[in-house]
Amino acid sequence: MSGWHLEGDMAFTVGQRSSAGQKEQNEDAIGIRIPKGELLSSKGAVAVIADGVSAAEAGKEASETCVHNFLSDYYSTPDTWSVGKSTTQVLTALNRWLYSQGRRFTDAQKGYVSTLSSVIFKSHTAHIFHVGDTRIYRLRAGELEQLTRDHSTYINDTQSYLARAMGLDVKLDVDYRSVDIDVGDIFFLSTDGIHDFVNDGDIRRALVSVAGQSAKEEQLELCCQTLITQALENDSGDNLSCQVLRVDCLPSQNIDDVYQKLTTLPFPPNLEPGMTLDGYNVIKTLHESSRSQVYLVQDIATDKQYCMKTPSVNYEDEPAYIERFIVESWIGSRINNPHVVKVVETNKKKNFLYYLTEHIEGITLARWIKENPKPPVQDVIYLVEQIIKGLRALHRRETLHQDIKPGNIMIDKHGEAKIIDFGSCYISGIAEISTPLERDGVLGTASYSAPEVVLRGVSTAQSDIFSLAVIVFEMLTGKKPFEGKLSECKTTRAYLKTKYIPSDELNPLVPIWVDGAVKKALRFDPSRRYEDISEFLHELTHPNPKYRKSYSSTLMDKDPVFFWQVSSGVLLLALLVSLYFNLM
Repeated sequence: MSGWHLEGDMAFTVGQRSSAGQKEQNEDAIGIRIPKGELLSSKGAVAVIADGVSAAEAGKEASETCVHNFLSDYYSTPDTWSVGKSTTQVLTALNRWLYSQGRRFTDAQKGYVSTLSSVIFKSHTAHIFHVGDTRIYRLRAGELEQLTRDHSTYINDTQSYLARAMGLDVKLDVDYRSVDIDVGDIFFLSTDGIHDFVNDGDIRRALVSVAGQSAKEEQLELCCQTLITQALENDSGDNLSCQVLRVDCLPSQNIDDVYQKLTTLPFPPNLEPGMTLDGYNVIKTLHESSRSQVYLVQDIATDKQYCMKTPSVNYEDEPAYIERFIVESWIGSRINNPHVVKVVETNKKKNFLYYLTEHIEGITLARWIKENPKPPVQDVIYLVEQIIKGLRALHRRETLHQDIKPGNIMIDKHGEAKIIDFGSCYISGIAEISTPLERDGVLGTASYSAPEVVLRGVSTAQSDIFSLAVIVFEMLTGKKPFEGKLSECKTTRAYLKTKYIPSDELNPLVPIWVDGAVKKALRFDPSRRYEDISEFLHELTHPNPKYRKSYSSTLMDKDPVFFWQVSSGVLLLALLVSLYFNLM
């Protein structure tokens, strides 16, 4: 099971047309892409329309670039990313390229400028991105609704100019909204050469004529041509383009259908050393819990050793558990980083539900902490830097680990750290895929979880940073922060009553600025922590002056009696020296 594809495919009937109309050159561009299989589930189907600005000298090139690059680049983004992140990244890069090309012209508005409207159909939601005066409509149950608003500023009744467009400014402001999808919905995209000359009533009547499931692709194409002809008859002097997409089928929301897809492969039996499964010989059990088992296995054909994770038979009839188990291997196969355990895909046919990872020879960080109660600070920073690199790889894929703890980090025989276990991960791209299953909420371990996770069930990148800071504190001191009371906190008041004891008090070898960085990452308010995990790493490795204290203030905080004894002694000595020289 190399992919993750649980839902049935969406299905559409589509038609589109583009015409230069009365102009010599067609500066409009249109495109539709409906992939198959896993890509349709993870990224969705896309329709995009662009209208090169006539006043621009490179309007045609701009619109064609918008459509071509959007369709190719969107599907090149990680499938763990949400639609919003993927599209924002693509449009931002595309706009910067158009703007940079346009700067070759004296007036940027004469360069590479185009409108762009796109609708992305994923699961049961249509995601709409829009800049300019192209439009997107939806026809549902005979009612036509305009889903976009024109970014036009009118000088008078007949003259207007675009206030927003691709390539017009280095900063791009794109409208975004999402709407639900029903079977039978018709989405209509058009350039102003059509909707400025055909009223909404005529557009609605044309779309109603192809609303039935019996209407074929040829009829939708004819619908587009009819609207183009009507606009020309109404004296449209612009290019004319439009697209019609009818939603014919949506992914199943029937739990029985989903369960059937999830249970294609049976759970393997409990395995013992010496047993063989799909050509893998079981050497020993590495870990066993109520939720899963991990075995050290050897490929009989190649002698290579792997870790095999199998689901627990306790959950054989729980679809939500099975889905999460399948997603674990899906995540691991998409993260390629030396500090994240690798999921291994082989060419062998699977007869049971399980997945393989690389075998890491070494110890858990939990054991390392026990064996190194007060290690050299540079050793801690060395390992933490690697853990952060692994977490950063997950975060860049819009994936939260949600269970960062010493038991989920391995130290291999070369002293390198690797994050393991994807069982609690949250993936933005998958969260957008609707399902009838009751998915588990935020998972994790209480003594390492951030307050917002425990109190509100909300997890962000800052929550992973908090968990890591708990680990860093524990590595530096051999003890958990807040006197180990995090696991007892169930209310805001309980968190506020905890006391933070600086790590440099428990281990005098810890630099004050390192403790300052850890303390910031452990703030109860996520907005007061680091915005990005790389910032945490920077302050752990680069002394921040704001965390420095004078020796006297540090000593006073730690031992005020001794501080005043020392201060009094110094003052007495200074007085005696002064008297001595005065008597000389």
